Amino acid sequence: MHDNILSYLFTSVLFIFLNCSARVSGPLPTTVSQTTSVKYYFSETNQPTSTDKKIHQKSSAPAETVIIDANFPGGNIIVERIEGNTIFLRPDQRDSSTWWFYWYFRVRGAAGRTLKFQFMDKNPIGTQGPAFSTDGGHTWSWLGSRAVQDSSFTYKFEQQGQDVRFCFSIPYLEDDLRQFLRKYADNSHLAVYELCTTREGRSVERLHAGKINRNPKYRVLLTARHHACEMIASYTLEGLLEVILSDTAPGHWFQNNVEVLVVPFVDKDGVEEGDQGKNRRPHDHNRDYINSSIYPSVQAIRNFVPQWSNTKLKVVIDLHCPYIRGEYNEVIYIVGSSDSSIWQQQQEFAKILESVCEGQLPYSAESSLPFGTAWNTAVNYGQFKSCSRWAGEQSCVCLATTIEIPYANVGTTVVTADNARTFGCDLARALRRYLENSTK
Repeated sequence: MHDNILSYLFTSVLFIFLNCSARVSGPLPTTVSQTTSVKYYFSETNQPTSTDKKIHQKSSAPAETVIIDANFPGGNIIVERIEGNTIFLRPDQRDSSTWWFYWYFRVRGAAGRTLKFQFMDKNPIGTQGPAFSTDGGHTWSWLGSRAVQDSSFTYKFEQQGQDVRFCFSIPYLEDDLRQFLRKYADNSHLAVYELCTTREGRSVERLHAGKINRNPKYRVLLTARHHACEMIASYTLEGLLEVILSDTAPGHWFQNNVEVLVVPFVDKDGVEEGDQGKNRRPHDHNRDYINSSIYPSVQAIRNFVPQWSNTKLKVVIDLHCPYIRGEYNEVIYIVGSSDSSIWQQQQEFAKILESVCEGQLPYSAESSLPFGTAWNTAVNYGQFKSCSRWAGEQSCVCLATTIEIPYANVGTTVVTADNARTFGCDLARALRRYLENSTK
């Protein structure tokens, strides 16, 4: 049996070497030697947890090699081949039925070298080039369009032993949420529970913020990451929560009037495993609000929210990010409802939001996408139902809406984690004004 295992491993290595292709979102990192030859080595990877994916190497890579991998939460890449200092790669589509553009990988051992990363097939690089981090993913910057040529980008690695990460946009994972929540560990206006567990056994967070220990005047539901890759929405959600939990006049108003229920990662497995999450087979989380839901988190939302509402749920906001670039994808916009009464409320909220915006990210009420325009059609939804449409059918809900926040730029303004949070503060101001107006 021992001989059979050795024979199997030898055959596997030979097959990979001859095909010069590796899916490095899994346990097989790709190494680039200082010469033009390509080497692969096996590593044994534990099952991913909600916080980390640990690599236990069976044989170490030579010191002069460059290692490209995605063996960490949120990682996603497929390396097709390597020619000298050019890496040919593409996003791992996994179970998405259509091409999507999310990718996230790291490079180690490349000090003193300049590498070109050439994407195959369609171009998954956004308007600001890739986001990159030189401190293990703790802080991020945009590489900029000057480093990009068509569907490739170039990077010069300088510091010895540097771990450089590249991503389509600025990642936001469970560990980021944990860091955020730690800041409010002693805040009496925040409670953290479990909504459910996922198919892979991860915990889906259910947050309650604002007036959580007494009977509130209003209830509001906020959701994000129905599509796993839509990371900028999470920074906006943070900003909204910062206002609700703050020791300020706006914060006190929420704490005295509103209980806010937050589901920050609807597709928790997809976020942590680095899936696209968009257009999954047979359908994705934001098309799962029909009949018996196939995803535990969606079914849990549908079970919990109507009972929790107790006729006081007035507003539901589902935060998303749009397509990679182009018309409708470089502005913040509200996705218009097919329900005329909901659409009227969306327009009212859009006017309020425009009037209270103080942050760097521009917003215009005219950017709203009416139902029947562009992709927002009955044909696009088919037999399925989105979160916002389901929410609009709940009793007492006045406003149910999807808001799309771009990945890289809003008009001429570059998106950052900070100004995405500031837009969340703008949303909080608009939400307060809307709720106050609803009782006049």
